[in-house]
Amino acid sequence: MTRSTSPASRPEDVLVVGAGIIGLSTAYALTRASPGIRVTVLEKEPGPARHQTGRNSGVIHSGIYYRPGSLKAQYALAGSAEIGKFCAEHGIPHETTGKLIVATAQAELPRLHALVQRGREHGIPVRELGPAQIAEYEPKVAGLAAIHVATTGICDFREVAAALARLAGDAGCRVRYGERVRTIERRADGLVAVRGTDAEGRPRPEIRTKVLVNCAGLHSDRIAELAGDDPGMRIVPFRGEFYELIPVRRGLVRGLVYPVPDPDFPFLGVHLTRDVHGGVHVGPNAVPALAREGYRRGAVGLRDLAATARFPGTWRIARRHWRQEAGEIHRSLSKRAFTADARRLLPALRPGDLVPAPAGVRAQAVLPDGTLVDDFLFAGTAPFVHVLNAPSPAATASLPIGREVARRALEALRAA
Repeated sequence: MTRSTSPASRPEDVLVVGAGIIGLSTAYALTRASPGIRVTVLEKEPGPARHQTGRNSGVIHSGIYYRPGSLKAQYALAGSAEIGKFCAEHGIPHETTGKLIVATAQAELPRLHALVQRGREHGIPVRELGPAQIAEYEPKVAGLAAIHVATTGICDFREVAAALARLAGDAGCRVRYGERVRTIERRADGLVAVRGTDAEGRPRPEIRTKVLVNCAGLHSDRIAELAGDDPGMRIVPFRGEFYELIPVRRGLVRGLVYPVPDPDFPFLGVHLTRDVHGGVHVGPNAVPALAREGYRRGAVGLRDLAATARFPGTWRIARRHWRQEAGEIHRSLSKRAFTADARRLLPALRPGDLVPAPAGVRAQAVLPDGTLVDDFLFAGTAPFVHVLNAPSPAATASLPIGREVARRALEALRAA
């Protein structure tokens, strides 16, 4: 919905930068919490959910992996219960499939048992399985033991984001696509002035706002810096490369199959996921990307690469995880090596069963000491609210995260 009042005549109450699922959920939550609020969302792309939201595996996570008391656990548990209801209400494809977490080596069994305990602590229905019981769920999957997590599901998060944009628009929010933020200035009158350009680099009219919310994902640290805030972290991009099963081999996988996560490596590892449209994805690996939007292997962003190379945390990550990353890069360059890794879960898999699928890039927040920020990270004081780290399970948790960011924005608005 487009408001009839010129954007230059009155300031916005809240301006949200970024039309991924978190930015749109925030806008939706603002319109529900404060009917009549003036909200605009700015997005540099021609439509919503063009980056992390639109390039994930579509899994509704149960919350079993996340440390009790963490924001990830809190929001994933709430979000996994909510997102299915939202999809049903708005006609979005979704399914509660359950998933298997499978141990393929003796060393993984204690970690698998720890997940059972964590699941029970969270109140998640978990069933322990032996090899014969694994075959009841997934006949082609091999493992020493597994757990079945009943509350895991799948949906189309791009459609969720589109629905949020539509609902927010119906409540009076404007979503302006094709506008890239270039400058952010805090004025003497307390307002924030934002200037941007269109896709061709032409200047767009200035927007004034009382509160600015940064949901810029891959560029969240840069938006924080434009606002004059030190984010205390940097986004280091990691490309997640997927394959998908050719149609005649999709029957190898019935649902969702995950390995036992390695506590010394911050990524889940290659897993098998059936989506709501019938495809089966295998992946992702996690390799350093040479551009923040480096979805193709050969994509290089000189500005992004220079910023990553200058950041001391980058080299500390490399020293800490070089063995794991060497393996990830090898599997990126060799389809045969990637297949061999996936065969630990799915022995019948052959290289010819796999065709490349679109890659994603994870916006990983990293501290200067090389620590990868594991939890969601919010920051900023009025008139700014920054979402600095929102990796998986952010899509699952998008509705409660949106309410939390909206709460912070309304607090900042009252302080304005």
